[in-house]
Amino acid sequence: MHETATRNNEAMFGSVETVGAAGVFGQVMGLVAVTLGFFALGAYLGRDITGAVVWLPFIGALGCIIGLNVASRRSEMLAVTLLFALGVLLGIAVGGVIKFYAEVDPAAVWQAGGATALFVGALGATGYAIRQDLSRFYRVMFFALLGLIVFGLIGLFIAIPAGNIIYSLAGLAIFGGYTVLDFNRMRRAGMQESVPLAAGIFLDVVNIFLFFLRIFGGRS
Repeated sequence: MHETATRNNEAMFGSVETVGAAGVFGQVMGLVAVTLGFFALGAYLGRDITGAVVWLPFIGALGCIIGLNVASRRSEMLAVTLLFALGVLLGIAVGGVIKFYAEVDPAAVWQAGGATALFVGALGATGYAIRQDLSRFYRVMFFALLGLIVFGLIGLFIAIPAGNIIYSLAGLAIFGGYTVLDFNRMRRAGMQESVPLAAGIFLDVVNIFLFFLRIFGGRS
């Protein structure tokens, strides 16, 4: 009888696993949306900041990333606060870049935004639909990211033919891969992992947007 009742409940409301996954998904994506709002606010506040000063919010954002991963195990409220601070600081850091593209080629900003939404939506859905645990590929993506950073540093000192487009496409591939992995991880995550996951997806979205901005803005 108990088994029959359990099956009836699952038919009406979904299994505990399904409901739990849906709850985590809603929590994570809600946090991502709010953090993107804070990012937009930071970009507005930092639109006129240029020069070496932009490194200060970058350093602050790095501190928030480290802090929220530690705080998420102890205080959810503190972790969420650091997540929103990350959004503001990162927005301030790149606000001048976004303003530059908006003044030189406003269409590039909207195109980058639209492409980012489609790109993240498609890859996120793909990652979430894959039932197999893909977490082992995080190590591969980490080393790929290190390679991209090295390539970018080399490009500062050596002129590489089509270096900008190569760098941007490689960046899209890497953060697209991270997007698949982060959404796939969400299938098995608990509520206590919501903030670190939201931070990861937020960083995926921002980086993908900036790489698309380099591609669309580079055409003008």
